[in-house]
Amino acid sequence: MADQSSIDPYKRMINSIYNPDDDTLTRLLTFPFITSEDHNSIPNQPIFTQDIPFNTTHKTWLRLYKPINPPLNTKLPLILYFHGGGFIICNPSNTMFHDLCTSMAFQLPAVVISFGYRLAPESRLPAAYEDAVDAINWVRNQAVGGSGENYWLKDIVDFSNCYLMGTSAGGNLAYHAALRALSMDIKPLIIRGIALNQPFFGGQQRISSELRLIDSKVFPLAMSDLMWELSLPKGSDRDHEYSNPMVNESYKDKIKLLGKCFVTVRGGDIMSDRQLEFGKMLEANGVNVVMWFQEEGYHGMDILEPQKTQDLVMALKNFFLMD
Repeated sequence: MADQSSIDPYKRMINSIYNPDDDTLTRLLTFPFITSEDHNSIPNQPIFTQDIPFNTTHKTWLRLYKPINPPLNTKLPLILYFHGGGFIICNPSNTMFHDLCTSMAFQLPAVVISFGYRLAPESRLPAAYEDAVDAINWVRNQAVGGSGENYWLKDIVDFSNCYLMGTSAGGNLAYHAALRALSMDIKPLIIRGIALNQPFFGGQQRISSELRLIDSKVFPLAMSDLMWELSLPKGSDRDHEYSNPMVNESYKDKIKLLGKCFVTVRGGDIMSDRQLEFGKMLEANGVNVVMWFQEEGYHGMDILEPQKTQDLVMALKNFFLMD
């Protein structure tokens, strides 16, 4: 079977235009989005959201999700969430990510921080990983900082019960950010585990699910290849450690410290075989892994279909409650 798709990824990527002269991407069409103001104006809204500028130089920012009526006398877990988009498109305001974060904050319940990191190719990896580490440090500073409106998280968050989570590229980001955090002193912040929703991984050698689903209508192989081409350091191939988690042996000592990991896999995702292989690698290194495999579906199904989002949130609730 040929390993080259007939699909033009630039057209499939909503007519984006890449300029190799200055390594920029013109994104001609945005995804549906919602502002915090519009969200908070919804009658009987159970979740309050707030957008906070993070690094003005990098134009990064946070969207906070807080239950309006949290349980009494109980501090909430914290989920630091990273959106998807192949490292090159999307942001926390996009409705598909916003709705998931709102559902998690309400139904778990939890305080959720959705982080808007720098995008490639203008800021190639590891820029997004560095931004994620900065976000972790920001959360840690919330735990040890003073009082008042700048530190209101201290009143409702259990900083010893924190999780990193992400969808697609955000799942890749949550994994690499967690590995970096293990080399840092972030106490009293404690990362209990990671939750990876259809994490975005790649590799030079084509695998069965990539060949079987090469021209997937939702997420074809050509789009995956292009996203890696635009997000990895220039001159790198898909066996770079950022893309292929199976190639870096030096991570093994850190991997076993991850604690527990939740990985969602859809059988119709071109990366499903890579995600299953990734889960086995974690288990072999002593991580407590929950593989949430669904035979049906496609890449992004859990955030694009409301009932599937609900199913994901319920599965996550069981994972977060797991010892």
